[in-house]
Amino acid sequence: MSSTPRIDSTADADGTLPIWRAAQVFRLATMGYAVGVQIVQHGHYDRVALSWVLIAVQSAWTTYLGVAYLFPRTRRTPLVVAEVVVTLLLVLSTLTVVPHHFYVHQQPLPTTFWVANAVVSVAILRGRIAGMVAGLGVGLVCLSALDQLGRWFFDATLPILGTVGLAIGASAQIARRAHTELQTAVRMQAATDERDRLAREVHDGVLQVLALVRRRGREVGGEGARLAELAGEQEDALRALLSRARAQPDDRSAVGTDLREAVRAALPPTATFAAPADPIELPRQQADELVAVVRAALHNTERHAGPGAASYVLLEDLGDEVVLTVRDDGPGIPPGRLDQARAQGRMGVADSIQGRVRALGGTAVLETGPGTGTEWEIHLAKGMR
Repeated sequence: MSSTPRIDSTADADGTLPIWRAAQVFRLATMGYAVGVQIVQHGHYDRVALSWVLIAVQSAWTTYLGVAYLFPRTRRTPLVVAEVVVTLLLVLSTLTVVPHHFYVHQQPLPTTFWVANAVVSVAILRGRIAGMVAGLGVGLVCLSALDQLGRWFFDATLPILGTVGLAIGASAQIARRAHTELQTAVRMQAATDERDRLAREVHDGVLQVLALVRRRGREVGGEGARLAELAGEQEDALRALLSRARAQPDDRSAVGTDLREAVRAALPPTATFAAPADPIELPRQQADELVAVVRAALHNTERHAGPGAASYVLLEDLGDEVVLTVRDDGPGIPPGRLDQARAQGRMGVADSIQGRVRALGGTAVLETGPGTGTEWEIHLAKGMR
């Protein structure tokens, strides 16, 4: 059983679920305060019946939001905007049932602390700047509605709501960043575990078979010696690949490699190689994959064109892209041969060459035909993954 941690992306897609849950606890607390204010103060209102209707609407809206914000699919901008609008409408409607002298003297209202919930929701969803702006905006509307805008400098409403939006928004952004870093770490650990598993399987299977063919082929001699040589080359290449993956499992894309030297080192003595005089620096992963493409193309030449076919490898640096050409002067591939091989389940060309180049974000074009040889032209833009 794997020990790699898992992240439930459906329940907590961005790492802010704990903050949303805490916000709903705060929402219920402020609603409890609102109900308490209603019970204590309703005798001073002009329209008592309407005040109870408004507190019922406020309670129902609070209950709905408290549940809705617990689900990722409903934590969206439209619902937050609706919360801000409904909050301000309830603030304004409360004033229709409360005497002017009551709220002018800063007596508590059912919406006094409850309005902060809208600011909190904006801050969690959109970050510290949006939270602070929402806090200041809601505060100004409340002060204006309560006929206290003229003394805003001495009132704590604006700094409190602005600070709440700023602090909660910053916390949400930190949570998102930490969640992203955790997901990256989990994926990297999973990739490392998978590499190790594949390395064990390769070592227990493929490498042992290649080593056996290498040893026994030398003993047999003749054609067996040639098979031993080929098996030895593949064994050495596999061991080198596994060693590099273990030594630097996570930063291969950040290490620069001179593609010229990497390709030159992989070519057999019989291949003709042409490249620019200046180094062609590519991330190590790209260079390794292009070298593997060259090996696959040369292997196909040796296998299908015969030992007498000549191979030519051309490397060009066009500034914004690299062009790699691998050509031979063999008999070429007959029409329909690749489709036939694909139908038979032999995907060597598609996987070893086209698949690799496609995974890098490049293109691989094959030009071939009876008597014209075979030519692969690979284009890879610099900076692609």
